Amino acid sequence: MASSAVIHVEVAYARPEQQAVLPLTVAPGTTVEQAVRLSGLLERFPEIDLSRNKVGIFGALTPLDRPLQEHDRVEIYRPLCGDPRELRRRRIAQGKARQSKPSSSD
Repeated sequence: MASSAVIHVEVAYARPEQQAVLPLTVAPGTTVEQAVRLSGLLERFPEIDLSRNKVGIFGALTPLDRPLQEHDRVEIYRPLCGDPRELRRRRIAQGKARQSKPSSSD
């Protein structure tokens, strides 16, 4: 089977209020970082900093220098607002506190 002169990939980034999923046609051997830069998302979303934001392919963290394969979707992740485990503990504690308060209709 002959190798293709191009591969088709997507680069995705999402804010809570907006998302962008951009299809790209790139040369075989193009890296994750190169695809992100080619996508124009760094200019469109200036908060993206590839030295801080993690990236992945279909939800699996990956290094910036990984070569892409046909139909890969590069995802740029935003930093978390807090530790998900701690946030869950707080929600559970708040729910228990509400349940233990006596009702004012007694």
